[in-house]
Amino acid sequence: MALSVTIVRHGDTFDAGVAPRRIGARTDLPLVASGRAQAQTLGAAFAAAGQAFDRALTAPLARSRETLALILAAQSAPPPVETADWLNEIDHGPDEDMPEDAVVARIGAAAIAAWDQQAQAPDGWTVDAAQRVAGWNALWASGSGNVLLVTSNGAARFALLSDPTLRAQAAALPTLKLRTGAFGTIVREQGRLRLHDWNRRS
Repeated sequence: MALSVTIVRHGDTFDAGVAPRRIGARTDLPLVASGRAQAQTLGAAFAAAGQAFDRALTAPLARSRETLALILAAQSAPPPVETADWLNEIDHGPDEDMPEDAVVARIGAAAIAAWDQQAQAPDGWTVDAAQRVAGWNALWASGSGNVLLVTSNGAARFALLSDPTLRAQAAALPTLKLRTGAFGTIVREQGRLRLHDWNRRS
């Protein structure tokens, strides 16, 4: 039976005009107003398209949980929320909560590019790639229906690297990143996985 997984990156955690920082598992920021608006826009778009969800998974941090709650508020019969530790954000080590120019100065632009294009973790970051890939593969093998999942940019990219077919499809993407408030969709049909959308905003 078919499985459809909608993967959402949480909404904005920095206001416009504020220099973003590398935040991960050790920095639990809430959404700002624009991030809440992003989540509400997604919720309205999914509901308007008649997209109902059978499961709802979230990473543990507040920004993911709040994004999921705002999306589900537009559903007439939302499913219970499940928190999954394997979706938690990565740990940026010495770069945690640092401005981007300081991160680039420490590790170099090439290391950032390798992370965004190949999910190769820079020196000092804790990513737990094997655990994340195992989590995605367990999800692909689980049942059928429509799943809504909210997580971080760092965790979401491993969905694309968890299966050879998805990896081949992702090779055509300019980046593995999801923008804040953007989503991707991966479907399983007749036992095969297919990348339907990536980095799309409503």
